[in-house]
Amino acid sequence: MNYSRSVSFIIIALIYVAATLLGLICFKLLFGVYPLLPSLLIADVAATTFVWLFGLLFRNVSVYDPYWSVVPPIVFTAFALYEGTFTLPTVLLLLAVWYWGIRLTANWAVTFKGLDHEDWRYTRYRDSLSPFLFHITNYFGLNMMPTLVVFMVMIPGLGVIGSDASANFWTWLGFAMCVSSATIQLVADTEIHRFRDNHPGVPCNVGLWKHGRHPNYFGEIQMWWGVWVMYVSLAGFSAHPWYVSGAVINTAMFLFISIPMMERRQLANKPEYAEYKAHTRLLI
Repeated sequence: MNYSRSVSFIIIALIYVAATLLGLICFKLLFGVYPLLPSLLIADVAATTFVWLFGLLFRNVSVYDPYWSVVPPIVFTAFALYEGTFTLPTVLLLLAVWYWGIRLTANWAVTFKGLDHEDWRYTRYRDSLSPFLFHITNYFGLNMMPTLVVFMVMIPGLGVIGSDASANFWTWLGFAMCVSSATIQLVADTEIHRFRDNHPGVPCNVGLWKHGRHPNYFGEIQMWWGVWVMYVSLAGFSAHPWYVSGAVINTAMFLFISIPMMERRQLANKPEYAEYKAHTRLLI
């Protein structure tokens, strides 16, 4: 079937409303019987699986794309409401994450072409793998792996919400890191959209893109380091040192998977990209 862009938006919205309700129901049934993190993880996996099933139905892995930016604001807000905790650090975290989430989701909406269009990354896997291997890669690699990364980066934020410590200089620094990260992404994405409209097929080398080849990815990396800094400011370095693993894994995912994949595509499609790459840093 052919779906218009507006109809596609409605379908995606309904899928995510249903996935959110499923996740909330799972969490409510599990939390109290099991600890917080396992309960949240199972609810997250259930919601991801629900979205994945609709990706199969529409033969489009891109149904999953908004998950990354939609889940953290919902989870943090729901947990704050559940705990009844709205200290200053919690409010700062919610402000930062909602700003980041709305901006990133809005950027997805701007670039969303409808359910008849699938991101080139997913199409590459669909075309190069056997149907069986593709479905395995689709569920575990393209859907579940990002969900697990999102889950890991959210853990320090849950610690912020669960803390009764007062905000301090480092809390505000973490908040500033988060807000500046989302702002960097906003500026970078605005610049590249405008540039591509006027210079198709040419590497963007203006504004932030003049100082780094992937300023939008830089913002995404710094965002979750900011959340971790907020947590450490309240709990200290010695409390749950493994909480930093989310920010580390997220950074590694961009440095070793997302960025190399993007750069190979740019080098293949844009002859001038090799020179741009030689004279421009990887990140800001």
